[in-house]
Amino acid sequence: MSTIDILVPHEQEGTKAIVRSWLKRIGDAISENDPLVELETDKVTQEVPAPATGTLVEIFLETDAEATPGALLGRLRTGAENGAQPDPAEGSSATFSQLRSEPGTEHKATHRTIGLSPAVRRAVKAHDIDPATIDGTGKGGRITRTDVDRAIAAREATPAPAAAPVTTRPPPTSVEPFPGGVQSIPHDRMRLAIAQNMLASVTAAPHVTAVFECDFSAIIEHRRKRKAAFERDGANLTFTAYFIAACVEAMKVAPTINSRWFDDRLEIYEDINIGIGTALGDKGLIVPVVQRAQDLSLLGIALKLGDLIVRARENKLSGADVRGGTFTISNHGISGSLFASPIIINQPQSAILGVGKTEKRVVVREVEGNDTIQIRPMAYVSLTIDHRVVDGHQTNGWLSRFVEVIENWPI
Repeated sequence: MSTIDILVPHEQEGTKAIVRSWLKRIGDAISENDPLVELETDKVTQEVPAPATGTLVEIFLETDAEATPGALLGRLRTGAENGAQPDPAEGSSATFSQLRSEPGTEHKATHRTIGLSPAVRRAVKAHDIDPATIDGTGKGGRITRTDVDRAIAAREATPAPAAAPVTTRPPPTSVEPFPGGVQSIPHDRMRLAIAQNMLASVTAAPHVTAVFECDFSAIIEHRRKRKAAFERDGANLTFTAYFIAACVEAMKVAPTINSRWFDDRLEIYEDINIGIGTALGDKGLIVPVVQRAQDLSLLGIALKLGDLIVRARENKLSGADVRGGTFTISNHGISGSLFASPIIINQPQSAILGVGKTEKRVVVREVEGNDTIQIRPMAYVSLTIDHRVVDGHQTNGWLSRFVEVIENWPI
């Protein structure tokens, strides 16, 4: 009989992890690769699997504890004496999705906590939510804390029935009440982590932004001609795929853009791993990474990008999907903005590309030696850099090449 340590994965990439919830209790029999504990960062919620088959005998980091890479989460006991049985007081390990599927069990599940992790049990009790009404997205239909948060948000978004008016005297306060209705929303962990990272980035790095105009005529025409063929190959050809390909070419002009700043050194990378800022509605954003973009064709980029974006919006990204980024694209024009500055650099990267909304503008173009007035689909593209790393010369050289590639895309 021996014990095996359960450790926080080392690949947390510059962000703080928090223990969100334990999915098993001390004494539970565990199979190898069973999900044991949920960790949450500003980028992704991930499950830590069991490293072996055994019994959970110790928990060292409880819910809400900070989990640094390599930290000891708990221990498993392996060997012949692993036959520990779950506490009967907690019920069976059946999931609520299974209970709902059995005739006559709907009324029995109300307000019970069968098979739920401690954090989920606390959450449904605190918010008076019937777990049987929650669709679990975890392994085997298990209800996760994210599922509970989603149910809480959905309930709060539904207007409550109007109550009979009650005349009360407001309590004394030193703050003048705000006229009208006020909705108070506690910060969730993702929003707090994003806020901390944004503040740390602008505090540490002097942000400087350069702006160019870019004519999208060529890529619009290329996409029009190739979109159906890409769909037959299973790819959604978006403009972001062109931006990634153009970034790869621009890195050849100014390789220092593809770098990370550390206090004692600058690391310039051969692999170009491009993160794509992906909005998650009111929850914030996440940055899945297209790895080794320099080795991918336009089709390969489109396939990889499409897969990442879909899984990001379904909350199905793994830790590996958001690690290793060396450069980031913020396609903020999707939501309508023409220009944004500064776009906060994703530390410890050295730069971030911003792409604004495409709109038709009147421009002057020389045709056979004569100036002509034309209407073209134009967008502002910006490069925000860490001025500790690069200067205006490299910044403008990078943007010049990016614009050149986009505007001269072979049709």
